[in-house]
Amino acid sequence: METAQRRRSAAPGAVTAFVRFVVCGGGVGVASSFAVAALATWIPWPVANALITVVSTLLATELHARFTFGAGGHATWRQHAQSAGSAAGAYAVTCVAMLVLEQLVAAPGALLEQVVYLSASAFAGLARFAVLRLFVFARNRSQAANPVRTARPEPATLTRAAAPAGPAELCRAA
Repeated sequence: METAQRRRSAAPGAVTAFVRFVVCGGGVGVASSFAVAALATWIPWPVANALITVVSTLLATELHARFTFGAGGHATWRQHAQSAGSAAGAYAVTCVAMLVLEQLVAAPGALLEQVVYLSASAFAGLARFAVLRLFVFARNRSQAANPVRTARPEPATLTRAAAPAGPAELCRAA
């Protein structure tokens, strides 16, 4: 049990967290890119991107809470909300990148779309890593590094003036 608690409370270093972020977030990102492409055949691309962004953000936030940043459990609602804010920025970056591609290339192929989408996602991912590490999951990291210490009660000590020395002093005090 003690080992499990140590694992949960030990926050990974920046390099370890970044590698985990790339694996978890990158894996979700690659799967999302294919999901967006598939869904965009049925609905407009910005709507498909929005839907996939919501689902992938929920999944990635859970993975980051459990594995990437050492929180050791489920993400809180606050963390989901803050992560959603950074995901909104990532959504804007990917939308702008795809709109620019459509303006520059009349009929981009699926490969070019994937390259542009994944490049924009990677750029947004770097910014997201910084936001998640420094703000969203920073509280967990600082709590793990500096556990809350409870004050121990100090033993009661009596001073000579506060406690009578013997029966003679008790009679004088009365």
